[in-house]
Parts: sequence; C-alpha cells; structure tokens
Amino acid sequence: MACIFCKIALKEVPTKAVFEDPELVVIEDINPQAPVHMLVIPRIHMPSVLDAQFPHMGLLGKMILVAKDLAVKYNLQDGFRMVLNTGVRAGQTVPHIHLHVLAGRQMNWPPG
Repeated sequence: MACIFCKIALKEVPTKAVFEDPELVVIEDINPQAPVHMLVIPRIHMPSVLDAQFPHMGLLGKMILVAKDLAVKYNLQDGFRMVLNTGVRAGQTVPHIHLHVLAGRQMNWPPG
C-alpha cells in the first residue's frame, strides 16, 4: 500500500499544491505548526534521509532551493525554518522524506 505522500504525489488524494513539477510537490500542512507551514515532498518514495544516496543529491538540493524560492514568493525573508525530521523519535510521522517550511511566528532555539 502506498504511503499518503505517494498518494498525494500521484494525485490519488486531492490536495491544493502550492508548487508542482515532475520531481516535487509542495502542499500546505494539514496540521500546521506555524502560520505558514508547507511540505516539500519528492514524488519518488524514500522513507527517510537515511535512505538517500549520492544519486539523490540533486533532488535533495532541489528540495532546499524550491523551499527558498517559495519563501521569497511568500515574502518570508525575515525568517523561516526548514526542518527534515528523520525517524519517529525526531517527529517523523510519515515514512516518506519531506521538508517542512515554517514561518510567520518567532521560532525558538533549541527546537523541540
């Protein structure tokens, strides 16, 4: 059975994408942790960053650059956070690599 993010990438689950191309889809998080909370999701299934290999370098870099471009598009340059959770103990709830883009409130440090 495909994971929820694979279903979103295949358009089997209706969502409103804020960005799409052949490699990525970006959606708004349905459980936002900030006023702006987007998820950058690769269309290929990769359970976590632990499964990434050197051939995935371009895709992983593209995830960051698309997040940056969306931050600029949505005028978030005064502060945004990119988070890539890996594993249940780090808060990864969907076993499909994805990058969170959070903004619109003060982010605290350390997180968590």
